[in-house]
Amino acid sequence: MKMKGLFITFEGTEGCGKSTQIALLAERLGALGRQVRTLREPGGTPIGEEIRHTLKHSEQNHAMTAEAELLLMNASRAQLVREVIRPALVAGEIVLCDRFYDSTMAYQGYGRELDLAKVKSVIEFAVGETKPDLTLFLHVPAEVSAERLRLRQSTLPVVRDRIEAADRKFFERVAHGYGVLAAGEPQRVKFVNGAQPVAAVCAQIWEVVQPLLP
Repeated sequence: MKMKGLFITFEGTEGCGKSTQIALLAERLGALGRQVRTLREPGGTPIGEEIRHTLKHSEQNHAMTAEAELLLMNASRAQLVREVIRPALVAGEIVLCDRFYDSTMAYQGYGRELDLAKVKSVIEFAVGETKPDLTLFLHVPAEVSAERLRLRQSTLPVVRDRIEAADRKFFERVAHGYGVLAAGEPQRVKFVNGAQPVAAVCAQIWEVVQPLLP
């Protein structure tokens, strides 16, 4: 199938501002008359949302292994790609996704320290030829990420999140993984300074996105 749309993914550690920037970009694109679809991972489909709950919030997931986590993430992704992303791109829509396979490389590969080649193989089976045209990596220092996460948890209703509960060493490995991934694919993965004010981050993102618009 020929893809006429544009697939943009947003990546980064906890508290990097992805959700805010996705909403702002979707609003701007919509104001220009573009057909925009916003998604999140894991999730985005009825099956994916059930998997998301199992992965992140279920009280029964305490014994989940890193291998099970990897496979569940990609089960959700495989469904999302075939049920939503591919049809949207064929229809010419702009798809904005909060996390995609770079998250799996960073979190399950580097963070959980699974074999990177095996992680990549599982991802490739899940996504096939469906890959982002652009990935925006919102980078914030570790101390900024931790403070934003603390503020978010103190202002919103407390919802248990198994992944957010990981220790500092885990998130240091995740951040390192993102850096390696960004350096390895500079044409696709664009570094964005997420520690800037919201408006400045939004402007930097627009500078990267606007030239790609069909």
